[in-house]
Amino acid sequence: MDVKVENKADLLRKLPSVNELLLHPDVRALAAEEGPASVTDAVRKVLARVREEIAGGHLDAAGIEVALQNAPTAVQRQLRQDLSLSLKSVINGTGVILHTNLGRAPVAAAAVAHVQQIAAGYSNLEFDLATGERGKRDIHVDRLFRKLLDEDWNGAKQSVSTIVVNNNAAAVLLALNTLAEGSEVIVSRGELVEIGGSFRIPEVMVKSGAILREVGTTNRTRLSDYENAISEKTRLLLRVHRSNFEITGFAQRPALPELAELGGKHNLPLLEDLGSGAFFDLQSVGVSNEPGVFESLRSGVSVVTYSGDKLLGGPQAGMISGNSALVSRMRSNSLFRALRADKLTYAALEATLLAYIKRDYEAIPALRMMRLSKPEIAARAQAIAHDFQSPHISLEIIDGASVIGGGAAPSAVLPTSLLAISSSKSNPDQMASRLRQFDPPIVARIEDGLLLIDLRTVFPEQDQLVNAALNTL
Repeated sequence: MDVKVENKADLLRKLPSVNELLLHPDVRALAAEEGPASVTDAVRKVLARVREEIAGGHLDAAGIEVALQNAPTAVQRQLRQDLSLSLKSVINGTGVILHTNLGRAPVAAAAVAHVQQIAAGYSNLEFDLATGERGKRDIHVDRLFRKLLDEDWNGAKQSVSTIVVNNNAAAVLLALNTLAEGSEVIVSRGELVEIGGSFRIPEVMVKSGAILREVGTTNRTRLSDYENAISEKTRLLLRVHRSNFEITGFAQRPALPELAELGGKHNLPLLEDLGSGAFFDLQSVGVSNEPGVFESLRSGVSVVTYSGDKLLGGPQAGMISGNSALVSRMRSNSLFRALRADKLTYAALEATLLAYIKRDYEAIPALRMMRLSKPEIAARAQAIAHDFQSPHISLEIIDGASVIGGGAAPSAVLPTSLLAISSSKSNPDQMASRLRQFDPPIVARIEDGLLLIDLRTVFPEQDQLVNAALNTL
């Protein structure tokens, strides 16, 4: 109902002041429970909305009376919204295992327990319990990385050190700054990549103080291109993982051992920005052409950088593993302190690495999801479909594919069975929106006019929640 313009001023005068509404018994009780500052802010927002309704011509005198009667309830609702947590747990029904927008890899239960224990009190993060002196935080995981990466290579025991920073971009920045500040770094044009969040190799190189020397072409770079570019200004050779895309067809680039041999010949370290950083044999789940950390180091790479929350299946972190002397130089760089990880990251990472040492791959959720077979997923989908009943919504099980995500193995797919949902009353976008309003929110994907849920990325204990949500659509 539209209200005449000349009446709006009279209607506004009917509204109570903020202080008057704060004196309402129900609102005073809220203030005593949640604090006066939060309640006062909620009152202001409620009154502001009523003013907007009046100004828009949507409230008459009777409507204002109703609004004022409901004001305490509106304040309580507003307060609940203001004080609710924004970061929420969601159900990932997309089938993208390392979904960047959904927080990438879920961490192992042991990692969650260790984080809770360390976060709730004090710890020996930088304290040596044996000597009573100050210690170093990186020793908690460096010892575990050594167990995983140290090996007898070519008849000589190779010592590999690892330090941790807050993400892989920080690891690349620290490595470049330490090894090549003010000097040239040779990299193929086909590896000048941009990944999510506008992270571009040339721009990171500028920030590091290193000088980019491009060689080759977008699709073909030869070993001779690197060798011809080496000069007295060169300090580093760089190999970059092509995250999120592949170059196929008429394409060429040197193998890692060739680049490593060239670097050794000219006394130049080879740095590889690996990105994902697998410590698990991906070929066992049908994923090929995705190098792991161990394979890179065995190929002769001097230093490799990689993420903690991708194929490693741990917390967000950036690792730098490789030649102990080079890693020691990075540890001494003042940037290391600015980029270092906190105690919670170390706690989660330590527990994750222990699972690898025990070869308990099932304990790491991302690896467990990769290892799920199509029949296992189909059986869970059939159980949900069996309990589903709706006159307006159709639910069927179709073949499909899951993906790794997070820039890892961009062309790899894992066979799966999908719950395909269609409706005579709602389109896929509307149904997807309703699922996101569920508690906890369910994130699905839309393809070919169907709303799809891939149970590969849904924890089995969440199947009942998915079932309940589908039956409320």
